[in-house]
Amino acid sequence: MSGRGLGFTGGTVDKLESIPGYQTKISMDQFIKNVKNIGISMISQTLNLVPADKKLYALRDSISCVESIPLIASSIMSKKIASGAQKIVLDVTVGKGAFMNNLEQARVLSNTMIEIGKIVGKQTVCVLTNMNEPLGYSIGNTLEVIEAVQFLKGNMPEDLKQVVLELGGYMIQLAGRGDDIEKNKVKLLENIKNGKAYDKFLELVQNQGGDITYLQDLNKLPKANYIEPIYSIKEGYIKEINSKEIGKLSCMLGAGRNKKEDSIDSSVGIVLNKKVTDFVQKNEPLAYIHANNEEKLEEVKKILKDVILIEGEKPSKEKTILEILS
Repeated sequence: MSGRGLGFTGGTVDKLESIPGYQTKISMDQFIKNVKNIGISMISQTLNLVPADKKLYALRDSISCVESIPLIASSIMSKKIASGAQKIVLDVTVGKGAFMNNLEQARVLSNTMIEIGKIVGKQTVCVLTNMNEPLGYSIGNTLEVIEAVQFLKGNMPEDLKQVVLELGGYMIQLAGRGDDIEKNKVKLLENIKNGKAYDKFLELVQNQGGDITYLQDLNKLPKANYIEPIYSIKEGYIKEINSKEIGKLSCMLGAGRNKKEDSIDSSVGIVLNKKVTDFVQKNEPLAYIHANNEEKLEEVKKILKDVILIEGEKPSKEKTILEILS
């Protein structure tokens, strides 16, 4: 059960709704029925489930409380508890592109959610992950759906792969299906390689009204009117790709909301061509901007090249998985 995009962050509901026909607004009874029938469902908040959270979520940015740890913790945990989860694994992002800018803040948030879990008897594990640069290569709703489908078909960016396997490994452990996290990761990789994970995603989408032909042929998904590269002005190594600034630029293109009443343009966003520590030649593409408005395109082009920093020496690679708390 997820929310919509807020500020510079994306919302899982918005991403899945970029698949034509996919319905996130279903009843709690249907949600439970879906999980019983096919083992999976992804919906937005319902009117009769965590209704106060829905109102608070919409207000958080307008009352300058987006980064309030108590509100973040209660928002996340209320949905998990109310929807009946017995075991909870949480991805707590840390860094420039996250609400928690540093490990200390992330630990406070994680421990708050773990304590909430203990109060109601729900075992909770928090996986702290690095969000100083975007995870994977794509930023934008349809663009991230495309990357997710490609991931399930075996084309896995290394940082995204690490996060998925770590979260999945602990989900298997908490479910009592395997105590060894590394062996659990092998099981997950097997189910990606044999196509079961991709098939399950198609089943999830089709079960909630989505047209899976768009996932079977990704070229059918709506594309932006303008797709333009940003070129490197010098050679060197990528030192930084600021996640928060990339998120803001995607919002500027229409992929996110600056105000809660803003509408989303699913087809726009940014696709990176490089990751931090990669070497880049002069005039080599750093990223591609997907836009439907020429004025916004030009504005983002001016800013984006300053968000991706290049230096002569190769920087050290930061860890993707920072800590595990339980």
